[in-house]
Amino acid sequence: MTDRRGSSDLVDDGARAGLVLAGAAALGMLLSNTPLAASWHALLDARWGISLGPVHLVESNLRWINDALMALFFLQVGIEIKREWLFGALAERRARVLPVAAALGGMVLPALVFVAVNAEHPVNLNGWAVPAATDIAFALGLMALFARGLPARAKVFLTAVAVLDDLGAVVIIAAFYTAELSGPMLGLAVATVIAMALLSSFGVRRAWPYLGLGVVLWWWVMHSGVHPTVAGVLTGVLLPQQRNGGAGQRVEHALAPFVSWVVLPLFALANAGIELHGSLGELLRSPVTWGVALGLLLGKPMGILAGVFAAARAGGGLPAGYSWRMMLALAGFCGVGFTMSLFIADLAWPDGAAAFDAARMGVLLGTLLAVIAGTTVAARLYPRPRARQASGDPSGR
Repeated sequence: MTDRRGSSDLVDDGARAGLVLAGAAALGMLLSNTPLAASWHALLDARWGISLGPVHLVESNLRWINDALMALFFLQVGIEIKREWLFGALAERRARVLPVAAALGGMVLPALVFVAVNAEHPVNLNGWAVPAATDIAFALGLMALFARGLPARAKVFLTAVAVLDDLGAVVIIAAFYTAELSGPMLGLAVATVIAMALLSSFGVRRAWPYLGLGVVLWWWVMHSGVHPTVAGVLTGVLLPQQRNGGAGQRVEHALAPFVSWVVLPLFALANAGIELHGSLGELLRSPVTWGVALGLLLGKPMGILAGVFAAARAGGGLPAGYSWRMMLALAGFCGVGFTMSLFIADLAWPDGAAAFDAARMGVLLGTLLAVIAGTTVAARLYPRPRARQASGDPSGR
């Protein structure tokens, strides 16, 4: 299945989704700092579910959002990773080198910045990965909204970097943010993954067998000690895809509106709210806040550019169609770590911990500053078309 809409429609959709996500985060902050705060937190903490024989699944509304609904977001991420790897910006081996190097640099350097800022506070170091992830949907939406003058290639490159970044975040979650592992449940999860792989090897092209096994996989993974959203990524990667259609693309097109307009705004609404009254000064003095904020604002773009420099140096220069001007213009937007960073913060510290609130403040502050920096640099290097015409330079060179 192909998307027949024009590129301007996709840009507008990305911009609107970015605005909705930002609005949901602002509303979550507002609800947490008004007389409605107690009722709002009681709603998030309200528990419900099913308990039938061996099946016992009763969670709070917050956990349903973070563990179940976000699995759908990660399912979409898995599909995107596979699509880009097979048919998109990462399909050719030579095309993978630059975004892979950029993604690696963009994960390592923010983590190092966080560790450097918190070196004297070892108890905070569990959050080293919070600034290491780029929010693919939010970054592209904000770039579409605030940097319309950037060439299409910049958006393709950012997508490739963010997809690889998300893959790295999933590996980090699975490797470093897991509870005590349950061998039997992990074994059942592996068996379910093998069953999905066998479906693919036997040529099963319909989506529902994979999605059915994906639900089973989510259950096993949730009880294995690994975060259940990993099941979403694995299911997305295992869904069969073809260049012009396939089960993966059909599921992605069905999921995309629900994820963009429901799942991510709900996640932002539930997770971005920080109680500021009486604690704003403390939050702004916390090394966790500044470790995350500076990791996103400085570590991300510097890591991206360092990775690109290393790849270009090893490969004899930037590939055709790429320029340092373009890299500088988009590097700031890579510091938009919103959804993935908040998600990792939720895994790094328990809800209500001072470090958790400081990490969320750092994510909001760092993302805001990264958007301002990215918009300023992009507007300077790539003026919007109307501004170019007014200056008598229609080419924008």
